[in-house]
Amino acid sequence: QVQLVESGGGQVQPGESLRLSCAVSGFTLDSAYIGWFRQVAGKEREGVSCISGRHGSTWYTDSVKGRFTISVDRAKMTVYLQMNSLRPEDTARYYCAVDLVETTEQEMCAEWNPFYQHVQGIQVTVSS
Repeated sequence: QVQLVESGGGQVQPGESLRLSCAVSGFTLDSAYIGWFRQVAGKEREGVSCISGRHGSTWYTDSVKGRFTISVDRAKMTVYLQMNSLRPEDTARYYCAVDLVETTEQEMCAEWNPFYQHVQGIQVTVSS
């Protein structure tokens, strides 16, 4: 059974950093793609960054390139999203998601699929 536990959200000021964590279990990383999506009320959930559990290849949406880094700690079975130089427009609820269907990290992040394994999300607020 796939399980995900998200942590690390909160409120910070513009320019500060946060690290989101997603501890996963119930599957092997080699068989999965893991991603972070975010959603603002009234808007569609968008892909922020996705990673191949097998290859470690990554994809980022343009607005976070150079500021966010996704990574996997295989020993801890945890996926991280390091978010630096945060901006008010990064404010959203962030969701860790797992796709166990063969795909690519870009395809996974291209569009939210409600069949992705996910949980309740975690709030990130960037405000002065």
